Amino acid sequence: MHRKKVDNRIRILIENGVAERQRSLFVVVGDRGKDQVRPGKCFLTFHRKKRMRQLQKKIKNGTLNIKQDDPFELFVAATNIRYCYYNETHKILGNTFGMCVLQDFEALTPNLLARTVETVEGGGLVVILLRTMNSLKQLYRTEAHQDVVGRFNERFILSLASCKKCLVIDDQLNILPISSHAASIEALPPQTPDESLGPSDLELKELKESLQDTQPVGVLVDCCKTLDQAKAVLKFIEGISEKTLRSTVALTAARGRGKSAALGLAIAGAVAFGYSNIFVTSPSPDNLHTLFEFVFKGFDALQYQEHLDYEIIQSLNPEFNKAVIRVNVFREHRQTIQYIHPADAVKLGQAELVVIDEAAAIPLPLVKSLLGPYLVFMASTINGYEGTGRSLSLKLIQQLRQQSAQSQVSTTAENKTTATARLASVRTLHEVSLQESIRYAPGDAVEKWLNDLLCLDCLNITRIVSGCPLPEACELYYVNRDTLFCYHKASEVFLQRLMALYVASHYKNSPNDLQMLSDAPAHHLFCLLPPVPPTQNALPEVLAVIQVCLEGEISRQSILNSLSRGKKASGDLIPWTVSEQFQDPDFGGLSGGRVVRIAVHPDYQGMGYGSRALQLLQMYYEGRFPCLEEKVLETSREIHTVSSEAVSLLEEVVTPRKDLPPLLLKLNERPAERLDYLGVSYGLTPRLLKFWKRAGFVPVYLRQTPVSEACGKEGTLMDEEEADQGAWLSAFWKDFRRRFLALLSYQFSTFSPPLALNILQNRNIGKPVQPALRREELEALFLPYDLKRLEMYSRNMVDYHLIMDMIPAISRLYFLNQLGDLALSAAQSVGYLLLVCWLCGALEKEIELPSGQLMGLFNRIIRKVVKLFNEVQEKAIEEQMVAVKDVVMEPTMKTLSDDLDEAAKEFQEKHRKEVGKLKDMDLSQYVIRGDDEEWNDVLNKAGQNASIVSLKSDKKRKLEAKQEPKQNKKLKKNRDMKNKKDMKLKRKK
Repeated sequence: MHRKKVDNRIRILIENGVAERQRSLFVVVGDRGKDQVRPGKCFLTFHRKKRMRQLQKKIKNGTLNIKQDDPFELFVAATNIRYCYYNETHKILGNTFGMCVLQDFEALTPNLLARTVETVEGGGLVVILLRTMNSLKQLYRTEAHQDVVGRFNERFILSLASCKKCLVIDDQLNILPISSHAASIEALPPQTPDESLGPSDLELKELKESLQDTQPVGVLVDCCKTLDQAKAVLKFIEGISEKTLRSTVALTAARGRGKSAALGLAIAGAVAFGYSNIFVTSPSPDNLHTLFEFVFKGFDALQYQEHLDYEIIQSLNPEFNKAVIRVNVFREHRQTIQYIHPADAVKLGQAELVVIDEAAAIPLPLVKSLLGPYLVFMASTINGYEGTGRSLSLKLIQQLRQQSAQSQVSTTAENKTTATARLASVRTLHEVSLQESIRYAPGDAVEKWLNDLLCLDCLNITRIVSGCPLPEACELYYVNRDTLFCYHKASEVFLQRLMALYVASHYKNSPNDLQMLSDAPAHHLFCLLPPVPPTQNALPEVLAVIQVCLEGEISRQSILNSLSRGKKASGDLIPWTVSEQFQDPDFGGLSGGRVVRIAVHPDYQGMGYGSRALQLLQMYYEGRFPCLEEKVLETSREIHTVSSEAVSLLEEVVTPRKDLPPLLLKLNERPAERLDYLGVSYGLTPRLLKFWKRAGFVPVYLRQTPVSEACGKEGTLMDEEEADQGAWLSAFWKDFRRRFLALLSYQFSTFSPPLALNILQNRNIGKPVQPALRREELEALFLPYDLKRLEMYSRNMVDYHLIMDMIPAISRLYFLNQLGDLALSAAQSVGYLLLVCWLCGALEKEIELPSGQLMGLFNRIIRKVVKLFNEVQEKAIEEQMVAVKDVVMEPTMKTLSDDLDEAAKEFQEKHRKEVGKLKDMDLSQYVIRGDDEEWNDVLNKAGQNASIVSLKSDKKRKLEAKQEPKQNKKLKKNRDMKNKKDMKLKRKK
């Protein structure tokens, strides 16, 4: 077998790490890097479990031929290896290994890197095997944004040169030029055990010696590994010894500082002090392995014996891997250490001590419910890859801090004769933090490299000393990510400031967020800066940061295929969610932007800077900042890359890129993408809802289950139209409001009335014109007897319980604007909404109104509703009756004088024509006969009372003259007939 002399610097680096109890990092580039790995103890993320089983089978059977097998199989045969897939790394949390080998860099994420490197002890090795650096292409692609830029990988390689305990070597163990600092590596002189102790180790040794005579504290402190851990245990035992049952001790630290061990020793101390009912809670019993391990170590130090003094009960659930769920202690009296689920806070009635491990991983409302009239210990991770701890430190501990301060002030202000109940409600908060690592010595170079690379240790926010500029004077700038992640000193400082704002402003952060921000092609970064003097050369302070993700432009066919299968692709959160909720395949084709995060400096929150940044962002995407320098920007954006084939691996010098564009660009220096809408997704709180509504956003979706495990809030989608694209946003809002009302008594019944009312009322959408309520709709909802009950209640003749069954239907009509112009005050609306979902007895706790006053408001509402219903019925009856035609009075187009003149002309013309007709007629036939004497004679004879007089005319009318011969003939004929009849009668006789 060919042997080669290994570079002496590799041996020196490993030996120095062992002497200083610090870790070393090796990056092996090449396909045969696995052949160079042979530790004494190893944890390996490796996919070939089948080969391991085969080799172990050969070892058991004695058929392994060492001479014929390759070096890798020798390594497997001679080493105790813990194999683990990347998706199972949560199972090795809390364990310690001498070496960590990370294979398959393609699948390695920043979260996995931080999680696995932290398990290596001081003096151990971290080995990363690289085959190619063209990685992570598939993680952050969407349909409209395909090109992933490997900024994170580039920054990762450049950062290796800054780690003094890192060597980059090839698969033949040759040191590459990027590790130029290795030329100055020198072996450390040998040290005695006493000389290797640091100041904290000496102080811990003195503390343990001073507590030897103080039992049971002394034996518990002897179990501590660091000075910080010993002080934390002492603080816990101090709270236990007080026995006031009104203290809260919060322990915060980074990963690997011994929090769970300190809690376990404190529980053992509580048992020694006689506490009977001790409850332990955690997200899962499997997470309490280390805690119970140190409980039993504390029992051993206290000389408790298993089976004689205590018994252990393990879980039978296979998912919990036989985790300890209960410990019964019966040495002096019956004592119990019991695991409970975080949601079972109702079982804590008899608790004396409640221990919450990894409180940051439990939803915040559940953690609040676990606090009560008993001693509370809680521990949480506040930085590292488990960034959820910021929720605990920012929200819960801050509230406890304020309550503790208020309680102390009020207690000192009151008399000494304060009631016992008042004193019992006062809680004191003690905060403890751990800085020293358990596994390795302080000053570990690998830890510093990892914290700088993944921005894990950016909890300290630099205070801005430039004052508070007016929000209107601040400007929004676009951050160029190529320059931000180029690993230049200035850009690294700016990046740390941005990530510090992220961590301080949001409840959950992870290293994967950093990689998504750097590599994802659809993500963009903006920052709000104060006015910068022209003479300033330093980096400006950052007031606010906005991260925007471009979404949409999904093909209609993709959406239809996904909807038909009930699945949706990753990314494009708003398009997929809205398309699924409203079954609209066309919405995904719109181009939109989603505000992923908006973070404001902690010292400047609530001053309008966030609103100003969001306002400028909206104006930018609305096209109010026209870009006038496109050609200049295109030439400045060109980046000269070095060909990978130009030099060999041993000659390549990796340096940051040159000719990079400016880090910050004004909004008018970069053309904005065309967007149809701007949206946001966030955990619902009254404060955030008010902020986004004030910015002009409209809610369209509210998740029915808590979307965040860390905050316990429902996820909300809000959109804002950037252009006039029709009434789709109004239609979505109406549908959302209808669904929300239906679920208000079910999934959303825990919402406070002001929050629910704030969701239902939105002025960003104009008040929709709803058709007036008709009689048919009213009769479909209510019977005549129902309306009679409403009328009786409006007259205060029956109790409100008689009409409670109708309240949901009436409320739906009101909040869907179907009751016309029914105007209610804010108090009436809140009271009405409360009565829709809650009983009257619980209303006094919801709002500050007595029940009598609330019922008065409710009665006034019902009076208005009854009046409106009566008007609807009267209007329907009126429409059925015969309608009287109204005279339509319309104003004339002419003045009165013109109208009279025109009428006079028409009359004169008509009169002239009639007079002409009379002249052409023969009027002689109308002449009245008789002279004056004849008329006087007739009138005298008739008298004064006569109404008719006649005067004999001497001339017959023509008609009479014509009819007279005919009459004479008739008379003659009749006379002849009569004569004939007379003759016949005479003959018969």
